[in-house]
Amino acid sequence: MIALLWACTTGGFIWDLPAHFPPPRVPEANPMTEEKIGLGRRLFHDPRLSIDQEMSCATCHQQALAFTDGRPRGVGTTGEVHPRGAMSLANVAWAPRLAWANPLIASLEVQAMLPMFGEAPVEMGMSGAETELIARLQADADYPRAFAAVWPEDPITVAHVTDAIACFERTLVSADSPYDRYIAGDAAALGAAERRGMELFFSERLECFHCHGGFNFTDALDHAGLATVEIAYHNTGLYDLDGAGAYPAGGTGLAEITEDPADMGRFKAPTLRNIAVTSPYMHDGSVADLAGVLDHYAAGGRAEGSPLRSEFVSGFILSPSEKSDVIAFLHSLTDQGFLTDPAHADPGR
Repeated sequence: MIALLWACTTGGFIWDLPAHFPPPRVPEANPMTEEKIGLGRRLFHDPRLSIDQEMSCATCHQQALAFTDGRPRGVGTTGEVHPRGAMSLANVAWAPRLAWANPLIASLEVQAMLPMFGEAPVEMGMSGAETELIARLQADADYPRAFAAVWPEDPITVAHVTDAIACFERTLVSADSPYDRYIAGDAAALGAAERRGMELFFSERLECFHCHGGFNFTDALDHAGLATVEIAYHNTGLYDLDGAGAYPAGGTGLAEITEDPADMGRFKAPTLRNIAVTSPYMHDGSVADLAGVLDHYAAGGRAEGSPLRSEFVSGFILSPSEKSDVIAFLHSLTDQGFLTDPAHADPGR
């Protein structure tokens, strides 16, 4: 395991992070505390936050799958199939924008509202049932005391529910993969194939690192020492339905929000941490495995003629052995401790 090389304290909470991880930015209005994190953990795993009391946040964000669900696209509590898949929550504390392609969701506190109360698509189905949600929590044997310990004057509110969940989600730190141990100085942490794959990954030949760079393997980043928040969306040439770059209805990416035709098919580049356990891939789960992902980018996208395709998706040639090496490197980004850490698991009721 990586030695935790430094620690910083914010609001009484100690962040233990390796040297290559900067401290995340935490909203002043929602400081981290152990009591709030514990409450948020329990709420995250509680199916009573859905209308039929059968779906929790953890239903679509399962720890063993790096807090994804293994489905191509999400399925809500009413059975509605969503246009996009569940994103990993690994290192979500450093994400400046949440969701695949919505620049308006800039905090975990805001994002937590959407699965519970959103209607397009329906996820947990609680829209219009806010009073019922509060009543359920008030009727619990432990929640009133736990909420009051954090917010003594007005304990159980929807805002406090989302604040607690956001605090718990910020603790989902994945920083102890073989790759992390290697760059921390453990030369034996990566084998020869993984090292060759790493060199290819970070090469101009493949261009992977342009969108999946930095300590979190993404170009969307925020942290406490960053002067300018890094936000980016990309069209990877996944579709071109009309010769002008059109994507399927319901999955048009950033253009759905901005209504700018140039934003058609542009989505956030997700973190590649734990990528080997988060298949299938792309926003709609249309690529089954890592070999298929490499084939997609080697071909310059499925829609290589799209005028909206990113300049970094230009295609490349990989030999079978090189392809195997890159896949080996991607597997080295799996943090087994993160996938099994009991601090993230369901604490029970």
